[in-house]
Amino acid sequence: MSARKLNVTLNGGLILTICVGLVASCCLGSVPLSHNDLVAALFGRASAQINVILWDIRLPRAVAALLAGMALGASGAALQGLLRNPLAEPGVLGVSAGASLCATIAIFWGLTTVSPWVLPSAAILGALVITFLLAALAPRVGGVVTLVLIGVGLSSIMGALMMLLLNLAPNPFSLSDMLNWTMGSVANRSFEDLGFAAPFWLVGFGLLLATRRHLVALGLGEEAARALGVNVDRLSRLCVLGAGLLTGAGVCIAGAIGFVGIVAPHVVRPFVGHDPGRAIVPSALLSGLLLIVADIIARVIPSQQELKLGVIVALIGAPLFVLIVMRRPQGGDLA
Repeated sequence: MSARKLNVTLNGGLILTICVGLVASCCLGSVPLSHNDLVAALFGRASAQINVILWDIRLPRAVAALLAGMALGASGAALQGLLRNPLAEPGVLGVSAGASLCATIAIFWGLTTVSPWVLPSAAILGALVITFLLAALAPRVGGVVTLVLIGVGLSSIMGALMMLLLNLAPNPFSLSDMLNWTMGSVANRSFEDLGFAAPFWLVGFGLLLATRRHLVALGLGEEAARALGVNVDRLSRLCVLGAGLLTGAGVCIAGAIGFVGIVAPHVVRPFVGHDPGRAIVPSALLSGLLLIVADIIARVIPSQQELKLGVIVALIGAPLFVLIVMRRPQGGDLA
């Protein structure tokens, strides 16, 4: 099977599985819904209670998990190709922490009451600042490990600042909102919330798709890419801007979610011939599917208080991240 047909088959299979996951997400919960209930709700024949559960609670939540996961997966695949760093990912490099910190600052100072656009704009600004900083540092550091350590350091600094803001929260309501961003959640999301993030999501994804044909050339090195006619500076700007917009959009929907952006690209890479450009779409789809599944797990696990999405993802993703790092040959990159 050719690489293109394999890629189409992979994407088709993931899309089909996502559809199954969305249906399962709408059916499972404290009030189970049958497939007949879903069909009735789609055609306007369901009761008011079922309509509220489906259209106001579960479907927006499932779509929020899907879009947030796709944003992080696509960003992770693009950043790994741009930085030629198999460990690059918005969470590991501190991009998600930057977005969460700016969103937390907006909540802390009450700026979200000024306009509903303040929160997504703050998250996207934080993501862009950290992403541009990393892109500027990448050519100057000694290697992959150094860049990852810088990202971990930045993430730790911003995590400490977020803990400081939590400690100084002016009231319990602000504290609750800030905790949602630091722990990650898609609970109580609405289609209006998704509408605010959608423009940034669409533009960011479009920018990354525009760069995918040249990322494989960049993997040969900047000089080789320039010799092949690639405008490396323009490619870097587009990739950084796209990843920052997507990460900010993902964070403003779901808060800080780690590890999913590094695990998904590593899973799909062997199926796309280790081409970072062709890995963007399937990585996005797989990450979206993973967050849908994680959100279902968070809702169905018996607990006095619903587990946060970020907690579930970290419990699954962190061990996988350790395995990925352990597979890394000493003195070399991951294949």
